[in-house]
Amino acid sequence: MSNEDALDAIDRDILFHLRVDGRLSNVELAKRVGLTPPPCLRRVKRLEDAGVITGYRAVIDPEALGRGLEVLIDVEIYANDRRTTEEFEATVASYEEVVEFRRMYGRPDYFVRVAVADHAAYEAFLTQRLSGLPAILRLTSHLTMKTIKVNG
Repeated sequence: MSNEDALDAIDRDILFHLRVDGRLSNVELAKRVGLTPPPCLRRVKRLEDAGVITGYRAVIDPEALGRGLEVLIDVEIYANDRRTTEEFEATVASYEEVVEFRRMYGRPDYFVRVAVADHAAYEAFLTQRLSGLPAILRLTSHLTMKTIKVNG
């Protein structure tokens, strides 16, 4: 959105309610933000068209999918050349177990979030897939003790 189309208080309220419950009907959303349904729908459509709202998704319990163990991995690579970096990123991004993958400023070079069934599945992923990649310099795994907050 351009500066002249900046988000106002009603837009921010719409976004808040959709973050909490993306399945709200337009009628219910309009009621919560103090609008009638037609202008509310126009605002939501404008937010979607502008790329502020990028999609809607279901939040699924990882246990139900057999992915109850989540591991955060700091990855440092030795290579700085574009080809090696692009190959590394494409390979890691293709792994089904990888649910989040970020290139970072500074150290570590990458942050990878992996969801697997259990410790044995993580060990297999780490030893058979990730640690064997030629660009890897160092991996540091972090196992979650307790999740305090997810998604703002």
